[in-house]
Amino acid sequence: MTGAGHSGAGRSLTATALIGPATFVAALGVIGPMLYLLRYSFNRFDPRLLMIDAFSLENYVKFFTDTYYLSAYYTTLWVAFICTAICLVLAFPLSYVLARTQSRYKNLMIIGVVVPLFVGNAVRAAGWMSFFGNRGLLNVTLMKIGIIDQPIEIMYTQFAVVVGIIAVNLPYMILSLQSVIESINRNVEEAAFSMGARPMQMFRRVLLPLALPGVAAGTILTFILAMNAYATPVLLGGPSFRMMSPLIYDQFRLNNWPGSAAIAFILMTTTLLLTILVGIITRQKFRA
Repeated sequence: MTGAGHSGAGRSLTATALIGPATFVAALGVIGPMLYLLRYSFNRFDPRLLMIDAFSLENYVKFFTDTYYLSAYYTTLWVAFICTAICLVLAFPLSYVLARTQSRYKNLMIIGVVVPLFVGNAVRAAGWMSFFGNRGLLNVTLMKIGIIDQPIEIMYTQFAVVVGIIAVNLPYMILSLQSVIESINRNVEEAAFSMGARPMQMFRRVLLPLALPGVAAGTILTFILAMNAYATPVLLGGPSFRMMSPLIYDQFRLNNWPGSAAIAFILMTTTLLLTILVGIITRQKFRA
């Protein structure tokens, strides 16, 4: 037992020695800029003098008392929540099929899910612009078959932004769910059916609880991506559609470094807290 204990301790020390330097560099690369960002957020901004060294809550007070900023904040939260929920609903059936299929084309199907990730967000947003535009494929097709007389205004709306973000995030949700569902023994489902469970009962009482780790991973990943989306809201939402990431860029463009730092830190903190909350809830459900 003593030898085994020493062996285990030795392996732990070896693992720490191997991953320690990379972990330290990665943490330094993340924490260092965040500390600078936090410090900048307490400075003051003057249009003539630009950033003034200070220690003030002015930028945070302005954010939470100005309806312009709050509107962007609530819009970002709403879009992130709705995109994550839709991705989860759309991804689960396809993930289940990918996990359970015995087809020899399974690898090709998975590659089909992964391939869109090789295309940049701006390129995909440009594709949706050509599809949703007044002279785009959707409106031209609907007018030609006589369903509408005038083009539908889809571009520069929240609907266009939501569709664009879902198209970007959906593969992440599918892959997160598929890997977990694949590890669930098929016999568990068969046992539920043999005991008289209907498909929805089996899903709700057996499959979903066992797939919660994948649900949590996919939800957290897609939510973070939606909260921090930039190219899609800018290109599909237009200048009048306000979300946090474009708002941060606009403040930087005005040389308002303290204000943009405060907005960025609020966005990061909100995303982190909601991600931790989802993780805690999922862990409690999984233990139950």
